Amino acid sequence: MQYINYRESWQRGTVDFPVEYHHITPAHPQYIMSLHWHVEFEIMRIIKGTFLLSIDEEEFTVHAGSSIIVPAGALHAGTPQNCTYECIVFDMNMLMNKNDSCRKLIRKIIDHEVELTYVYPDSCNDIHQIVWSMFDAMASKKEGYQLIVLGALYQLTGSVFSEKYYNPTPAQPPRNHRRIVQLKTALEFMESAYNTPLTLEEMSSSVNMSPKYFCRFFQEMTHRTPVDYLNYYRIERACYQLLTTDQSITEVAYNSGFNDLSYFIKTFKKYKGTTPKKYLC
Repeated sequence: MQYINYRESWQRGTVDFPVEYHHITPAHPQYIMSLHWHVEFEIMRIIKGTFLLSIDEEEFTVHAGSSIIVPAGALHAGTPQNCTYECIVFDMNMLMNKNDSCRKLIRKIIDHEVELTYVYPDSCNDIHQIVWSMFDAMASKKEGYQLIVLGALYQLTGSVFSEKYYNPTPAQPPRNHRRIVQLKTALEFMESAYNTPLTLEEMSSSVNMSPKYFCRFFQEMTHRTPVDYLNYYRIERACYQLLTTDQSITEVAYNSGFNDLSYFIKTFKKYKGTTPKKYLC
């Protein structure tokens, strides 16, 4: 699962059907969902086990059978526990080619005029049936699956409004809004310069903070130090390069921001529990 960019920004699915699907098991190299955000919406279903979800500093324990809706632009991360889960990422604007009454409701979601409920346990039978049919269609890719998925997205949006699975957006931004914006800025800076010898001073100055305050702020928001998180991101990038290129481990290490091969291997084993060579198999 390509959660290697904190602000993901690539083509979803295909040009004619921009919907991306992922099936994630414990064997997947991006099994743990690192903190990231994207301009698309994301729907998840938890097939097995438990998923510890974080969305914009709110935390949830999500069990098998539950569904999750992640709004566009939300900072989110997840720690699976003996978990199998699936994700569909899509641009809500693809639903805007219907009549005015449909567009008005969809626009409320796109423009964040309403705050969607994040987690739907399997007791929400209406949501459960819609989400499960949509994921089953995406997984099978039988002829006509695109129509089933689009229909399910419209049905899901309709159920959100008919059953009021939302709250009006507060007139004033929540107290943590500024902190979330600052964290997004810091993550974007780390993403853009991860392959350079970044210093703590450079990371903290990207959000106009002192290094000491930035460390405390970053750890409160991510539960990791900035250096630890930067190394984790570098390893994620390295995994992707090992899986998709013919570069040697040494080349991948240097291209990922490490200037010492032994330190790269040590860090790789710390986060992945194995040696990099296994990712070339």
